[in-house]
Amino acid sequence: MEKRQFVSDLHNKDEVESFFLVKYIAVMAGRDGRSYLNLVLADSSGDLEARRWSHAEESFKRVQKGSYVKVKGKINLYQSRFQLIVKDLVPIPADSVKPEDYLRQSQSDPERMFEELLTIADQMGDCYLRDLLQMVLMDAEIKRRLTLWPAGKSIHHAFTGGLLEHILSCARLAMLITPNYQEVNRDYVVAGAVLHDICKIYELSDGPVVEYTDEGRLVGHLVNGVQLLDRFISKMPHFPSQSKMHLEHILVSHHGSLEHGSTKPPQTREAQLVHFIDLIDSQMNSFQTAIENDRGNSDWTGYIKHLDRMLYKGKLRSISQPLELEGGDDEGGTPKVKAEGSPTHSMADQLKNFKV
Repeated sequence: MEKRQFVSDLHNKDEVESFFLVKYIAVMAGRDGRSYLNLVLADSSGDLEARRWSHAEESFKRVQKGSYVKVKGKINLYQSRFQLIVKDLVPIPADSVKPEDYLRQSQSDPERMFEELLTIADQMGDCYLRDLLQMVLMDAEIKRRLTLWPAGKSIHHAFTGGLLEHILSCARLAMLITPNYQEVNRDYVVAGAVLHDICKIYELSDGPVVEYTDEGRLVGHLVNGVQLLDRFISKMPHFPSQSKMHLEHILVSHHGSLEHGSTKPPQTREAQLVHFIDLIDSQMNSFQTAIENDRGNSDWTGYIKHLDRMLYKGKLRSISQPLELEGGDDEGGTPKVKAEGSPTHSMADQLKNFKV
């Protein structure tokens, strides 16, 4: 079955007849006490909230999370987000679709990202940390999962290859930021950037619908990260115990605070930097995703629950030339860019001979 309509192509009031992956499905009670079907549908271009106001129980019995469906309905704009009002919902066999049409993927080539990550690891000065990263990254199963896994279920980098994209971005930031702080050991920050989330390959499942594994719920990627260090460092004779301890501290503290899951707050400069680097990259991706998903005509998004705020969608522009007031220097004039052929020297030059 060929998919023709994708989420990213939809507009307000569009009639929809297409195939989707069911990422979430539940029967909810409306204000009037009547049941309705609450869904999140998806394809390779994004997610789409959906509601079915009738036949909720019947549809719920026929459709499961992770299944594929043919949907008929109409797009409605609700709180700056598109919502599909479902008229008909029919399950279809999984072997009748192309899986790549329903999986969001990183826009960057995974092999190139992985090679760049190896190059960054090769630049480390500490021979033990460099060898450790190379051993971890070249492990066949870790490499396979790293190129496929998302970094999260929904908040940031929640797509195929998202974990590798996030880790590489953090490693790049580590290389850029650390020269500004001479007292910080760059190698530990880079190692922390590469290793901090790598055990999400055990915390999250693969497949079209990402879920937390039992190991992810009961143990989590911070503890798994320490276990991974133990596994690889045990193969490296004479690995310094102090180096291992500081790496472990970076991993268990990178969420920043106890209420966010860290067993310890960052207590070294390197651990604090890794925490901030992780926060920068995850938050920037979360911002970008929220802005892209907002379909309202305003310069502002609707309220974003997980960020607890609205976001400004406009792009800030740089002004390369000084502004003049329309109609002279009178108060209330309108700024305008200097016309072609007018002086382009800086404001500092213009004010050089100014006297009070």
